[in-house]
Amino acid sequence: MSRTQTPARRSTIKVIRSRPTKTISHRKNVGGGIMAFVWLAVVAVPLYWIILTSFRSQTGFFVDGPLSFPSEPTLDNYRLVLENDFWRYLSNSAIVTVAATTFIVALGFLAAYAISRNGKGVARTTFTVLLLGLAIPLQATIIPIYLMIVQLGLYDSLIAIVLPSVAFGLPITVLILVNFLRDIPRSLFEAARIDGASEWQAMTKIALPLARPAIVTVAIYSGLNVWNGFLFPLILTQSEDKRVLPLALTTYQGMFTINVPAVIAAVVMSSIPVVALYIFGRRQLLAGMTAGFGK
Repeated sequence: MSRTQTPARRSTIKVIRSRPTKTISHRKNVGGGIMAFVWLAVVAVPLYWIILTSFRSQTGFFVDGPLSFPSEPTLDNYRLVLENDFWRYLSNSAIVTVAATTFIVALGFLAAYAISRNGKGVARTTFTVLLLGLAIPLQATIIPIYLMIVQLGLYDSLIAIVLPSVAFGLPITVLILVNFLRDIPRSLFEAARIDGASEWQAMTKIALPLARPAIVTVAIYSGLNVWNGFLFPLILTQSEDKRVLPLALTTYQGMFTINVPAVIAAVVMSSIPVVALYIFGRRQLLAGMTAGFGK
């Protein structure tokens, strides 16, 4: 083949090569930056005020400026909270949260595995019923739940908080896990079945390790919801030794009357476990929440 080029072809190539390349200009999103800064201020300023207030004295709260550094920083507010049964309330919240989250994750994973492996018949109907649970507001069921707890003889106990928390945590847990497990190739389960593995072995050796990000996600999400739950402890418990932290904050508010820094210190201390849990699990939480929805 001849490599000689005709004059017309040479001129065409010359024109193409002589064309100026377009540069892509990146415009600065000034409006977006301003809105982001405003949103940061809306979130950060209240947190800044809460932390500073927790270190003020009762007198300093009325004398110092709201955003100024405490003139006489003190830890007396935290000491006062710790001396008023804070550890009991903290242990109650921990017991309820760990128990409810464990049941939610275990039952949700078993249900999600059955639904993802067999999307027909009873499994499909069960999945539909669980999804309907997402549309039922918690407040609409509190009276029937209260009557059932009383008839079961569980009123004023920590298990009375755990059971309804598990029931309301299962729908979203199953939804997330089903969408995640459906992304696992069926060829892995077929190969395990050919090798003689049972359904239980396929679930524990294949599905469980691969679904770890989604399991961490639902564990963190469910744990936060149970930890911050207020309505169930308010309605289903009565004794002081059965109070959890969200309910105990109202007790501190009445106990410390106008001692606002002490109440704020209780709020800060009750938020520390939640903030720590989110910091250590935020990546798994975001990854698991978006898993399975990109189809």
